Amino acid sequence: MTISTPRTAEAGRKILNLAEAGTQLEDYRRNGFRIVLCHGTFDLLHIGHIKHFEAARKFGDVLIVTITADRHIRKGVGRPAFPEQLRAEMIATLELVDLVGIVDDPSAIPALNAVKPDFYVKGSDYRDPADDVTNKIGLERDAVEAHGGELVFTDEVTYSSSSLLNAHFGLIDPAVKEHLEQRAAVAPGRTVKEAFDRAGQSRILFIGEPIIDEYVHVDTLGKAAKESIIATRYLDRALYAGGVVAAANHVASFCDQVSVVTAFGANDPHNGAVIEKLRPGIQLNALKLEDRPTVRKTRFVDRSYKRKLFEVYTMDDRPMASAEEEDLLARLDAELALADIVIVTDFGHGLISPRAVDMLTEKSKFLAVNVQTNSGNRGFNLITKYPRADFLCIDEPELRLACGDKHRSVEDLMLNTLPNLIDADLAIVTHGRDGCYIKGDKDRVERVPALTQKVVDTVGAGDAFLSFSAPMAANGIAVHDIAMVGNIAGALKVDIYGHSESVTLANVLKYYETLFK
Repeated sequence: MTISTPRTAEAGRKILNLAEAGTQLEDYRRNGFRIVLCHGTFDLLHIGHIKHFEAARKFGDVLIVTITADRHIRKGVGRPAFPEQLRAEMIATLELVDLVGIVDDPSAIPALNAVKPDFYVKGSDYRDPADDVTNKIGLERDAVEAHGGELVFTDEVTYSSSSLLNAHFGLIDPAVKEHLEQRAAVAPGRTVKEAFDRAGQSRILFIGEPIIDEYVHVDTLGKAAKESIIATRYLDRALYAGGVVAAANHVASFCDQVSVVTAFGANDPHNGAVIEKLRPGIQLNALKLEDRPTVRKTRFVDRSYKRKLFEVYTMDDRPMASAEEEDLLARLDAELALADIVIVTDFGHGLISPRAVDMLTEKSKFLAVNVQTNSGNRGFNLITKYPRADFLCIDEPELRLACGDKHRSVEDLMLNTLPNLIDADLAIVTHGRDGCYIKGDKDRVERVPALTQKVVDTVGAGDAFLSFSAPMAANGIAVHDIAMVGNIAGALKVDIYGHSESVTLANVLKYYETLFK
């Protein structure tokens, strides 16, 4: 008995979830059919993909093509250009493709485990693992071989969907495109990759407050009948590890030697929810503060469009007791002796005292500082508390508060006022949708445009910018590249709800690579 493949079936019937595809392919396999799998984004179907599928088809009898779901694509501005259902339907119309699936994961591993292909086929651009900035191909090889399959490569002509989309579809803002064209000749991707490789060998120390970011999801009911308040109905809540923990988690994606000096409320019941979110390998050096909670910021969020309604701070930001401060300074002193790069996430909630500032500025080999002004410190936490930094990263409101000026341009403040307030070799001022401003060793300020206008959640975007740009600054790459890497990290972070996931080096490098195609 032979089983016909659905190659001539209606295109929509070819699209299956992975469980359904796995079951159907088992029937084919029992009848002696060899299964071939191709996987990718396939954002813009082109002749290179057709040639790839034709070559893959020759390895077996049944060809299944799986695509990465929209929410896992981190290829840059406006990507994916086509949503997952349309991408699946485009591929399903090809007669040479038997089945199509959508993978809700950044890699092909769930597809490999469900399909168990005899051959997993990739293009020639993946033949050298060093060219795979995501570092997924090795894990995917292990997955296919675990089921008795083989990873093989085609040698067909290749084209880039990203190059075609960048050139012809207008996904990149003209200002960004102009900046990229100016930088293309002097900013090869390998410079950034090599800098991250060097940073990965460094010891990186973070100091700052942990913040429990609590999101309470509600339905908005409307104005209360007898009071001037908005009534809501509680649905559920999510706890995320924010503050210094989120910042360190970003860096731990490329550095194995990350330490965090911080403090928790001694008996706060939420501490476990933060500590368990630390990425493996991060060394936590935390003291316990008596009679105070761990900082928690509770945001009430309307579930319909994830709009934040209001926020409640739970904290005690009084100065630490003398014995607690001595404990913190002892821990900090020991860590500074080992650290190559020190990144300060100063949220102004009582952890970093004047004595801690003195120690940081005197003993750090490379000091990167962000001093945040937020509603919890009401402008009392300014960059002027630090006499120096090797790298300063703040936003425009923080710059204006420190300079005491509402109206002069950012460029003017960075050139003529900021140097009188803090001795910083490199300063970046982030400016939201306008990108960021940079001032290095030259007597001028330049703007690097923002890379995305799509915003899911701004929480933690500045910390992601700092976490990726600071190690670049410590490794001396061009200031434009430092700013570009920071903008990419920020763009990736605003596409993430809360701290449900971290920004990773693989995604930053993929985004960077895509921009310059």
